[in-house]
Amino acid sequence: MTFDFRLQVFHTVARRLNFTRAAEELFISQPAVTRHIQELEQQFKVKLFERNGTRIRLSPAGQRLLVHTEELFAVYRNIEFDMNNLTRRHSGRLFLGGSMTTAPYVIPPILAEFHGRYPEVAVSLITGNTQQIEHALEQQEIDLGVVEGYSRHAAIRYTEFMKDEIVLVSNPGHPLAKKPVIRPEDLTRIPLLLREPGSGSLEVLARALKGIGIKLSALKKEMQLNSTEIIKSYLLHAPVMAFLSVHAIAKELQNKECTIVEVKGLRIERSFYFARLQGDAQALPELFMKFAMHYKKA
Repeated sequence: MTFDFRLQVFHTVARRLNFTRAAEELFISQPAVTRHIQELEQQFKVKLFERNGTRIRLSPAGQRLLVHTEELFAVYRNIEFDMNNLTRRHSGRLFLGGSMTTAPYVIPPILAEFHGRYPEVAVSLITGNTQQIEHALEQQEIDLGVVEGYSRHAAIRYTEFMKDEIVLVSNPGHPLAKKPVIRPEDLTRIPLLLREPGSGSLEVLARALKGIGIKLSALKKEMQLNSTEIIKSYLLHAPVMAFLSVHAIAKELQNKECTIVEVKGLRIERSFYFARLQGDAQALPELFMKFAMHYKKA
């Protein structure tokens, strides 16, 4: 086996932190996975994983190698993408749908690059919450959606796009803004702005709160709004807080207009997904997905 394949084995194990799942994903045996990892460790003369019973985690050397392998495989994907598109000419119309977080904060810079690369592809973008975008897909009003949340429709195929984190946000003048950390039970006493029913963000929040023993209904709800921009504008002028995507508050954090408030034991991570109808093989949605994966902003 080549050195590149050993790195691929390492990368898969590092992402899954499970030798059995890595073997299944790579279609090789578990002993083969173990052997490739051992050969890398012998080559670099370092341990790549630390074992604690049946669990494994990356060692400091493994964490550093993971950074390099991700950069390396990104270069490989870009080479393949560029070479495959040298002789192709793409044109037509692409209908996109973006959720209330992805449409204003994630998709536009990618769209700008995409239009520069493929000016003959006409793109239309509609926005809505995750539920609305999935409905638009099922009604064939759009070709491709970019959504958040945990909903899984049997008629829709989901492909992970990029990571996100939802954080608790307030304006700098809020009485709790300067506390290093607040308790989970404090959330039941703080006036909160929440997203509307059907929002992927609200669904993710409900699941995360359940993990620390708090029901969504127990929160002190000031208002439910269907716009992140309205929520941001509201909380900048009132003693309230809101759970928002870090992608949505980048500018406000930089300008010190808002602050992140840490909740003990609560970390809300999620992914954004591409959503397509099962069996859909149109070329333009596939082209946009590959472009976004390879050229997305850091």
